[in-house]
Amino acid sequence: MGKKKKKKVRADFRKKYGSRTRKNDFTRAFDQSDDSSDETVYRERVSGKGELTRKRTITGAEVEETESGGFHVHLDIDETNCSTGRVLSVHGLASFVEFEDGRVIPCATRGILKSLSTDQRHVVAAGDLVLVSIKDGEGVIERIEPRTGILSRSSRNRQHVIVANVDQIIIVTSAAEPRIKPNLIDRFLVTAEKSQIQAVVCINKVDLVDAADLQPLVGVFAQLGYDTLLVSAESGVGIEAMRALVKGKQSVVAGQSGVGKSSLLNCIDRNLQLRVSTVSAENQKGRHTTTAARLIALENGGYIVDTPGIRQFQLWDVIPEEVGGFYREIRPYVNHCRFPDCTHQHETDCAVKDAVADGHIDTRRYESYCHLFSGEDYD
Repeated sequence: MGKKKKKKVRADFRKKYGSRTRKNDFTRAFDQSDDSSDETVYRERVSGKGELTRKRTITGAEVEETESGGFHVHLDIDETNCSTGRVLSVHGLASFVEFEDGRVIPCATRGILKSLSTDQRHVVAAGDLVLVSIKDGEGVIERIEPRTGILSRSSRNRQHVIVANVDQIIIVTSAAEPRIKPNLIDRFLVTAEKSQIQAVVCINKVDLVDAADLQPLVGVFAQLGYDTLLVSAESGVGIEAMRALVKGKQSVVAGQSGVGKSSLLNCIDRNLQLRVSTVSAENQKGRHTTTAARLIALENGGYIVDTPGIRQFQLWDVIPEEVGGFYREIRPYVNHCRFPDCTHQHETDCAVKDAVADGHIDTRRYESYCHLFSGEDYD
């Protein structure tokens, strides 16, 4: 992290502080003289809901420059009256926070944190480390500490932070019921590479298929250096290996609905007793039994986050030119192409295309890269 300094921060606020979205005083404007139509923003009343009220100066805030060139704002608060906790889950306006003494208290979020205009869909996420002021058994989140290990996706052009401060992501898919989606796995792997989170590929329900049919796919991920597990929550195959992987770590399980994420967690820790459901027989899609990301303490040490099923995973803050760098097998070749802005699709003398032709890059993974580069939804 860079040097810290205190200064005044001019911050944008959300739209609710802005002017009305639709102008409906046409008659009044018509009756007035032409001179009044040339009003500029500096004549606006600051007490009204105009553009001048969209900004506010926050004094005494601590600004910390990040390695990526951005900054994180620490609000100036009295830390002596605050306790440090970790957000277990978020439900509407209430965030359930666990403290060092084991207490779990539902907490509201400080108004200024909710009002600041950001790209984030929600200001608080499961896994956040927060400073909370507690009075009469009720808590208020005063500050959110800088995040690491973020799993997020794009939701209506905003960042949906699913979980923060995790060490590894366990990408759970199923061999059948519902069918395996290799390209959805690729999207999670790209996000893991971007966020520098260790990734594990976990294929559940292997008891429903011949394991030999999965070897080509498993072999590709294993050759890339990703831990790949073949497990079955029904028969118990691979559960011990998965239990060892999550011991003492901060992990998150992610994948589409119905692949058995909650069932696997119940196998790892028998005390959890998470609610599970069957896959729909009509469309082979899972039913949502987990409605919000939830941080769970494991009996053998560490935390694990159970997340709602995701049917589409849109990448956040990844431009097409960056995609190749997040594919482990493509990254070594991108600097050997003839053109520095090569898209690795139609250009001549492309090192990536040559590597595909020579069998050094898996054809399916290359096609997955092409679809991500073009921004297409692809299963």
